[in-house]
Amino acid sequence: MNNGPATPEPKQNKGLGKKIIITVVTLLVILLATLGLLGYNYFQKSLKPLDPKNEKVSQIHIPLGVSNKQIGSILQNKKIVRSGMVFDYYVKSNNLTNFRAGYYQLKPSMSLKQIAKELQKGGSAEPIQSSQSKILVMEGANIKDISYRISSTTDFTGKDFLSLMKNKKFINSLYKKYPELLKSAMQAKNVRYRLEGYLFPATYEVKKNMSLEDVVTQMVAKTNQVLTPYYATIKREKLTVQEFLTLASLTEKEGVSQTDRRKIAGVFRNRIKINMPIQSDISVLYSLGVRNKDLTTKDLQNDSPYNLYKYYGYGPGPFDSPSLSSIQAVLKPLDRSKDYLYFVADTKTGKVYYSKTYAEHQAKSDKYLHTN
Repeated sequence: MNNGPATPEPKQNKGLGKKIIITVVTLLVILLATLGLLGYNYFQKSLKPLDPKNEKVSQIHIPLGVSNKQIGSILQNKKIVRSGMVFDYYVKSNNLTNFRAGYYQLKPSMSLKQIAKELQKGGSAEPIQSSQSKILVMEGANIKDISYRISSTTDFTGKDFLSLMKNKKFINSLYKKYPELLKSAMQAKNVRYRLEGYLFPATYEVKKNMSLEDVVTQMVAKTNQVLTPYYATIKREKLTVQEFLTLASLTEKEGVSQTDRRKIAGVFRNRIKINMPIQSDISVLYSLGVRNKDLTTKDLQNDSPYNLYKYYGYGPGPFDSPSLSSIQAVLKPLDRSKDYLYFVADTKTGKVYYSKTYAEHQAKSDKYLHTN
């Protein structure tokens, strides 16, 4: 069967296809040119200071053994440079080497050249403060609380502080300075933080170029200063400083008025005397690592040496930094001769009631612990 000659493709379709191809190619060229221009501008901008007017100093930690690329990422994440990648390029293109680990005080207003020079000089081995500031250690604050305060009011990080609290070399150096204060703390077993309870509640001035070690040393020195007049009395009471501060730290959280603190300290001393568990909720909360919680029967049985429901005696050590009033309450407890072993606070009025027997205590608990 003969279908005749093939029909030629219309010229109009060929022209339209060609126009589409030209348009697409043109758009791609424009897009690539635009991206190239934006990239070039970003690159050029990244070679300049991130913010020439921003003189705020940030403490930057460069760990040992990191690459230039990793340093660039750290600087970008800390908002010191615009681009870590461009910093890495700048370093390589200028053949800059010998960057050193340490803590650096850097600003967004610094040029890449200035930053590189600082990194070649080397930073401090320990964190240091870049400007004057103050730290308030609250009465009853524990190590974790203090770490939050330090990170929010100074150049130091909470992580650096907690790390220092585990630094055996630093803690040993403090022991050599304050042996009477820290002897029993150094001998204690199963402690979470060996300096818990030894960072006295006060406001501390943090001067420029002070190290974190300097700041903590101030706090320990203050505790030593406060306790020095009482060392003989503590010894006479047949208590170690660790045991004494443990009682003071519990008294700090359990009592509000000075009278109640003295009576509560007496309850704790009476319980210890007859080998009865202290059974403080404060100890359970600390053992669980929480601030506030409605404690369950399971919580009271958690297997931590800090849980003084489960374990007899003083436990590993203090639970917080006690105030002077709590320290004095333990030194001069009230009503020990009345043989109180229990106390309960009215949840509406805050008034504390004391009992000699569990039956009496239970009756007062039913009356004053308002659950509604």
